[in-house]
Amino acid sequence: MQLQMSETPKPPTDVEKVLEDEIKEWHFHIYFHQRNTREAAAALALRDAVLRLRRDGAFVAVPLFRVNHGPMGPHPAGSYEIWVPKESFANVFSYLTLNRGELSVLVHPLTREERKDHDTRRVWMGAEWALDLDTLPKLSRTVPSQYHSLKLGYSSEAKRPSHDELLRRGHAVERVLEHEEEAAPAPQD
Repeated sequence: MQLQMSETPKPPTDVEKVLEDEIKEWHFHIYFHQRNTREAAAALALRDAVLRLRRDGAFVAVPLFRVNHGPMGPHPAGSYEIWVPKESFANVFSYLTLNRGELSVLVHPLTREERKDHDTRRVWMGAEWALDLDTLPKLSRTVPSQYHSLKLGYSSEAKRPSHDELLRRGHAVERVLEHEEEAAPAPQD
């Protein structure tokens, strides 16, 4: 009996499909041991700093009003959630990377596949914590988008550049990178 090797999946390269499938909202969960007063204080100080920076226009990030001082849903310890639209993702990711201290941060997308979002699509800053994935649905009827009144993320009304504009931008970047020795050139197909 001969074993068949499965084909290596090819990542999509159709620009329209890739942009249509783009993840537009994220959750950042800040974890702390609920009986460790130093960690709890550090987590709450970080939350307050995020709120101040949002107020002052650094980025859009919305911590949930509730702080969980024990396990909640798939989260095994004290935690709180920060909703972040794609428009602020890089700014918030950078800020938390530099300022989380010893706290662990779970970052996951918001899609209809909530269990996969918390499992194979997640990223950790700091130590990884075991999650109770059985508390999450495998597939939701709708994307669990939030804060529609902000008109960001899945609720954004911003128009995407045309295909021609995207091509122009891409070609302009390629022309600049032709002169950069360490930059890999894009395929010519």
